Amino acid sequence: MYKPVKHAQLAHQSNSYLTFMTTFLPQATSHTLTVSQLNKLSNQLLSSQLFNIKVIGEISNLSTPSSGHWYFSLKDANAHVRCAMFKHQQKKTSVKPKEGLSVVIKAQVSIYEPRGDYQLIVEAIEAAGNGQLQQAYEALKTKLAEEGLFANHHKKSIPKLPTTIGIITSPTGAALHDILTVLKRRFAAIPIIIYPVSVQGEKAKTEIALAITQANDSPLCDVLILGRGGGSLEDLWAFNEEIVARAIFASEIPIIAAIGHETDITIADFIADLRAPTPSAAAELASPDSQEWFNQFEYHHNRLKNAMVQHIKHQQNRTNWLTKRLEQQHPQQTLSRNCQHLDDLETRLKQAICHNINALSHAYDRKKIRLQHLSPTEKIQLYRHQVSHLHHYLPTLILTKLQQLQQEIQRNSQTLQAISPLATLERGYALVLNPLSGEIIRSVKQLTIGERIETRVGDGQLVSTITHIDNS
Repeated sequence: MYKPVKHAQLAHQSNSYLTFMTTFLPQATSHTLTVSQLNKLSNQLLSSQLFNIKVIGEISNLSTPSSGHWYFSLKDANAHVRCAMFKHQQKKTSVKPKEGLSVVIKAQVSIYEPRGDYQLIVEAIEAAGNGQLQQAYEALKTKLAEEGLFANHHKKSIPKLPTTIGIITSPTGAALHDILTVLKRRFAAIPIIIYPVSVQGEKAKTEIALAITQANDSPLCDVLILGRGGGSLEDLWAFNEEIVARAIFASEIPIIAAIGHETDITIADFIADLRAPTPSAAAELASPDSQEWFNQFEYHHNRLKNAMVQHIKHQQNRTNWLTKRLEQQHPQQTLSRNCQHLDDLETRLKQAICHNINALSHAYDRKKIRLQHLSPTEKIQLYRHQVSHLHHYLPTLILTKLQQLQQEIQRNSQTLQAISPLATLERGYALVLNPLSGEIIRSVKQLTIGERIETRVGDGQLVSTITHIDNS
């Protein structure tokens, strides 16, 4: 997985080492060094030549003091080396060290000068094996995505009320206990079929794929839950295998993937019809809430009961109405009503005849009187008398009217002569106008030097130019 560094890869470092040796060691060997100087020179030698290296090993003697720094040893079968990872570097790694964990570290070789201890200053940590597994994960993810196995249109919907729920998981794992607990709480009446499989190890991928196939061969289940608890990338690797991915895609039964914790994402999560963050959440998604269904049943039961009561009342009212109507439609009732109606019509006919005779008699009398009033003989005599009177009165009326008009004309002529501006001008007055606009000049403020004005007098007019204006 991780190979030792070959000698050819150290050629450049060896040359730098020789340069250091020829430059600093003569100075060191020609003088007596203190311990501090020795440790400082050694630290400079190591840190300048062995930096940004990768070392694989197993963590032991882990110490996490209150300062937040990590101190541990990295060992293999034959040796160990002290390591220190300071707090500010821990943000760059997603792996938290723990006893016995096999890791690959990126570090710089150093010496802790106060004690002269040889150690590695760690810059990054990753779990051993994660590099190749991650590459395989990404390669399979890309391959299946290009084939369209992740497409949403392939996803099947989860039934709201499944008749049977299948669980594919380890029979001894905590995931199964969590799923069963939730299903019992939410809807204990739904039957459950458990397909026991290994969820870790070499056999796990084959058993999981076979369980999915068996569930589809005898379609007793409406939905399948594929799940396990959390773990490392290696622990969850069975769910990143191609055989499992294709079995999920080929399943006619919708599958809910509940693998690991919420942050764990496997290939199975991408292909499954629905992903749940935890096994317990998968059970929530696969099962309905029994209390909610009971509330729905109670609601519909009350609605049905009320509807039946209302329907019965309506039918009773209708029956009563039909009974009364049937009684009213009895032949004796009809015959009695018809006889009464006939008597009523006879009375109304007699009244109508008498009324019409009286009305015609009164109309005849009124028209007779009116005809007498409209006789042309009396009107002719009246009109002849009026014409004779007007013939004698008309000449006098015309003469009077002419005299009135002549008097009115004379009065108006005198009034017009009195107010005429020409009469005013004849008395020695003048009228000053603007020759361009015809406007009457009433104030010197309307005039400017050099402006032309027109002056009208009683027997004519004259045009002048303003040379001087006196405002006094």
